[in-house]
Amino acid sequence: MRLNEKRGHPAVRLARTALCTAIVFVATFFIKIPIPLGYANLGNGMILLISVFFGPGAGAVAGGVGSALADLVSFPGWTIPTLIIKALMGALCGAVADRRVKSLRTLAAVIAASAEMIFGYFVGGAILYGSVYTGALQIPGLSVEALVGIAVFFIAGAALERAGVTTRINKS
Repeated sequence: MRLNEKRGHPAVRLARTALCTAIVFVATFFIKIPIPLGYANLGNGMILLISVFFGPGAGAVAGGVGSALADLVSFPGWTIPTLIIKALMGALCGAVADRRVKSLRTLAAVIAASAEMIFGYFVGGAILYGSVYTGALQIPGLSVEALVGIAVFFIAGAALERAGVTTRINKS
């Protein structure tokens, strides 16, 4: 079983998912890293961590809702596409990854989820802007954003595992 995905009281799971949603929102909306053609945020790294630690359900809800709320405040036209793209990102990563940060299966899950995010925003951009070319212009920046998220995931995830957080999550 995935780390604490179905364990615990429903109220505890709801509160945990709500807290994870807030973490994704804060990491997306407030923590911005300048990159060429825009900025990257730490939200993708949080979505990946939550998905691996708590499973596809929590990853999908926290990733989709937390990121969509950030877009609702700053880029309202992207709210629905972001909800869909980031929910799929969290669900995919959580479904494929095993519960260890340092594993080939988790690496594959993180890469697949990040590729889904890039492709989703490419399609979303093509639809919203009415041009495949305009959608494709986002790919370099999205790739950098994905790499930042992957780096955040592995650095923070390794630190959390080393600190024994995953053991504590399993016990709750």
